Amino acid sequence: MDKNKRTLSFQDLAKGTISPSESRFLYSVSGTTSPQDWKTIEEDEQLRRKSLLYSLMSQYLSRDVASIERYIVDHVEHTLARTRFNFDKFDAYLATALSVRDRLIESWNDTQQYFTEAGVKRAYYLSMEFLMGRQLQNALINLGIHDQYREALKELGFDLSTLEDEEPEPGLGNGGLGRLAACYMDSLATLNYPVWGYGIRYQYGMFEQKIKDGNQIEIPDFWLAKGNPWEMQRLDVTYPVQFYGNVIVTNKDGKLQVHWEGGQMVRAIAYDIPVPGFDTYNVLNLRLWSSSPPEEFDLEAFNRGDYFSSIGEKQMAEKLTSVLYPNDSTEAGKELRLKQQYFFVSATLQDIMRRFKKLQLPIQQLVNKAAIQLNDTHPTIAIPELLRLLIDKEGLGWEEAWDLTVQTFSYTNHTVLPEALEKWPVPLMERLLPRHMQIIYEINRRHLECVSQMFPNDEQILENVSLIEDGFPKMVRMASLAVVGSHRVNGVAALHSELVKKQLFPHFAVMTPDKFLNITNGVTPRRWILEANPALSSVFTRWLETDDWITDTRLLSQLEQFQESDDFLRQIEEAKRFNKQQLALRISQLFGFQVDSNALFDIQVKRIHEYKRQLLNILGVIHRYLFIKQSDTEQRKSIVPRVVVFAGKAAASYAQAKRIIRLINGVCSVVNNDPSIGDLLKVFFLPNYNVSLAEEIIPASDISQHISTAGMEASGTSNMKFVMNGGLILGTMDGANIEILENIGKENIFIFGLNSDQVLDARKRNEEFQLDPRLEKVKQEIANGTFCNQKVAEPILSCLIPKNDFYMIGRDFPSYLEAQDAIDQAFKNRKGWIKKTVCAMARVYYFSSDRAVEQYAQKIWNIEPAPFIPSTISFKD
Repeated sequence: MDKNKRTLSFQDLAKGTISPSESRFLYSVSGTTSPQDWKTIEEDEQLRRKSLLYSLMSQYLSRDVASIERYIVDHVEHTLARTRFNFDKFDAYLATALSVRDRLIESWNDTQQYFTEAGVKRAYYLSMEFLMGRQLQNALINLGIHDQYREALKELGFDLSTLEDEEPEPGLGNGGLGRLAACYMDSLATLNYPVWGYGIRYQYGMFEQKIKDGNQIEIPDFWLAKGNPWEMQRLDVTYPVQFYGNVIVTNKDGKLQVHWEGGQMVRAIAYDIPVPGFDTYNVLNLRLWSSSPPEEFDLEAFNRGDYFSSIGEKQMAEKLTSVLYPNDSTEAGKELRLKQQYFFVSATLQDIMRRFKKLQLPIQQLVNKAAIQLNDTHPTIAIPELLRLLIDKEGLGWEEAWDLTVQTFSYTNHTVLPEALEKWPVPLMERLLPRHMQIIYEINRRHLECVSQMFPNDEQILENVSLIEDGFPKMVRMASLAVVGSHRVNGVAALHSELVKKQLFPHFAVMTPDKFLNITNGVTPRRWILEANPALSSVFTRWLETDDWITDTRLLSQLEQFQESDDFLRQIEEAKRFNKQQLALRISQLFGFQVDSNALFDIQVKRIHEYKRQLLNILGVIHRYLFIKQSDTEQRKSIVPRVVVFAGKAAASYAQAKRIIRLINGVCSVVNNDPSIGDLLKVFFLPNYNVSLAEEIIPASDISQHISTAGMEASGTSNMKFVMNGGLILGTMDGANIEILENIGKENIFIFGLNSDQVLDARKRNEEFQLDPRLEKVKQEIANGTFCNQKVAEPILSCLIPKNDFYMIGRDFPSYLEAQDAIDQAFKNRKGWIKKTVCAMARVYYFSSDRAVEQYAQKIWNIEPAPFIPSTISFKD
């Protein structure tokens, strides 16, 4: 008998072990059916196969330790192609991460399919930055399987904490903007909102900061050098993005049609990163775009010997997404940054439109299915881009397209700093994005017509609100475009939102007052308490007798009832001491100095900028150093020992900020090596500040400094993180400090300095005033070269001359020292200090990002939670 032949039977058909073609043959030879029925047989077979696929894919990966071990080892062997003899800690991290990603993909697929089937309205969060931080620990905690993975890895001979440290820090942002976006994605997933994040997949992060001879050195941060196990490359999701070219107008059947033709094309490729919520099946998506040429390789150029040209287009295209915020001090840098922004929004809007068109609804329904949030001014070019798509591609008239655009977009302003309110030269826009410049001109024409009707014969107002700023060259005001083209505009703290209306956009606020609102920033308690501070988290859960506070921070208010319990206060203090000891260990590893964990830990960690006033802080440190040096033995007994910690990056081209870093490191060197000071004062600048380092520093603080010049900080979020972790604030009446004070009480925060109105008045008057003698003494010590050379010292001292003192350091210095004295006195009463921290932690629940995203969802996006709840859950063997 021929072994290659097999017998077909109806029993095989019933078991589903034969193919559709074999089914047709079986029926035909038996005479039980006709060819007319073969289609039905095929459909039945397809249905059976779909049912089988559904059944198999509806099973979730098992959560027991033995299964987790097997999943990890499977990835070691089959994905990484390693054996038990040749895989190291990083390989173990990769295999672990990939096994966790498998679980995320299961829920991610189900979540997205559920959103589609339910027909929900989605919001799209566009941000140039997403500082997600390391993801392994966060994913395990949110999935509720951290303990199982720890045990499984222990059985395999690895420590989970050690593997978590193997993960590179994702280089997808620079500062608070990116950290806020990451917090919001966590909260949106946890609260089950149907939202997508969109950004850019930068090959290099901002930079890796090194300190050499006290100076900041920038090293390329190639964070993708070893790959990223959390992302999924989507070669099936790519879009063309066009630059330059010409605009052609044609007349078809009496209707003008506009075509943007020619120019340069690049390709946007999607990379997806799953974002899990805490204690929910929902997993959201962060889609990042990477640039590539439309064709990988110019074979024709290569064949004729032009080897460089053959890869030139590839290099040009990939440069678009190489680096976050290219230096725009040159014309080429400006062009690259604008190209980067348009590349981002063009790909994103094409993706949103593709998803909408799958619904087969009229284009007028877009506003009912999509809400687009511009996180700061960077993505504003999306407004004329959507208009272009609606008019040129979808055939809508201007009024209908404009109304649809405005109702779809909303804009979050994050700063009052002029350099952050982007302006692009008109000649650059006309050359790079000619169709968009035409559209902006038309938006501006119609906008100014409305303004002139409200303010007739007022040329000054027309000039102030025009989207085009006169000058040479003329400039496009992108922040004003964002305001005009959005139906809602929000600031990020109460004071900031008032400044947005009164200082930035006063005439816009008069014309459309209902457009403006405030949504104060928030931070996620999952990463910034539960993950960053397990010692404190366990105290919270133990005393509240529930861990529900993780998703409902209002429960933390109940902690206040325990502040008379010595046992509770002792546990809070022990948690703080443990975190300080951990930071002390890191300091010892970095610098070789031992610090006393009983000292007051005084911390300022944030981007180095003059308005954030790290200079004021280090001037205060120098004053403290000089005071200790001149104090006798008896006086020193009453001095509170301090460990002062700085961290933060200065922009590579920001010379004054880099000088401040040099001064800080000079003070560190002098103070830490002065034997006469002992343990009364130690000062450290921790290099390469990032999310992971913040998770170490923030839980260890006793006091944290948020001392920006009043009226210049939009909100800040690190102030919220510090208070959540039991660190009190030394701050000005600026940003979210004001609302934190209102929530936790003025007795639990140390406030100093001029308020925003007083700052404006002082700048207007610009009068000479007598500097505090203590500041004069500090300046003299700097001038003497004690801490840095004259090249560094002179520009710093120049900005402290009263008429040059834009950031009010001289005016605020006396009250700053008074506040520091008050902190010293309060810290001496240890029990009273702990009570203050308890009150602050119990009352700061308002600043959860869960509250913030709910306000966005309800007040701006008009979306509802859409929790995916599987009808049945089964686990794979």
